[in-house]
Amino acid sequence: MTRIAMVSGASRGLGAAIAKKLLSEGWTLSLGLRDVSQAQRFDADEGRLLACHFDATDPATAETWVAQTVDRFGQLDALVNNAGILRMVDFDQGTEADLDALWAVNVKAPFRLIRTALPHLKATGTGRVINIASTDAKRYRGGTSVGYAMTKHALLAMTQAVRHAGWDDGVRATAVCPGAIDTDLIANLPGVTPKADRLTPETIADIVSFILALPNQASVPEFIANTRLETVV
Repeated sequence: MTRIAMVSGASRGLGAAIAKKLLSEGWTLSLGLRDVSQAQRFDADEGRLLACHFDATDPATAETWVAQTVDRFGQLDALVNNAGILRMVDFDQGTEADLDALWAVNVKAPFRLIRTALPHLKATGTGRVINIASTDAKRYRGGTSVGYAMTKHALLAMTQAVRHAGWDDGVRATAVCPGAIDTDLIANLPGVTPKADRLTPETIADIVSFILALPNQASVPEFIANTRLETVV
């Protein structure tokens, strides 16, 4: 049975790990990339991989990407909203432009994709939406970006809304909330979890794969993966 998944931000890091994992498990992928040439890094038959231009800050590319995917494969089974950015914004640092960028990429872009993809996900009867959030979606921890945490809280709320919007048509949505992942996103942040204690992108890819394999009767609203002992998450 052919299963089609869209994955945003798959050119490197976590998105690339998710794409590689799903390809290894037989999924056919449509990758949303700012630079479509990055798709050449994946070892897959041409019939199982579609690279589409997607820019999280350009609303038109969301509709185009979904349309190209459905035109090519005739269906859509899963949407993985992985693309995201981090800017340090709190009450002492960061600009209005930084805050706007966080909301544009981390919240508005996934919202557009979900809104456009939802009718196609409903049509399969087993559609899936996975939003890559963060433990910062579950609490605020001192020293982290207030702006980033705000957007991830919003993404968590969006995930709950998807579950309500698609439940009767078999759509299940999950917010994956990992702690620090060893990618470029946090490489130069002060006070970040030490490298040896970070999650690997491959671990999160395994989590995504596991959730996508679950039946409708096993809905997982949130999947939290801590890297440190937390008291409120």
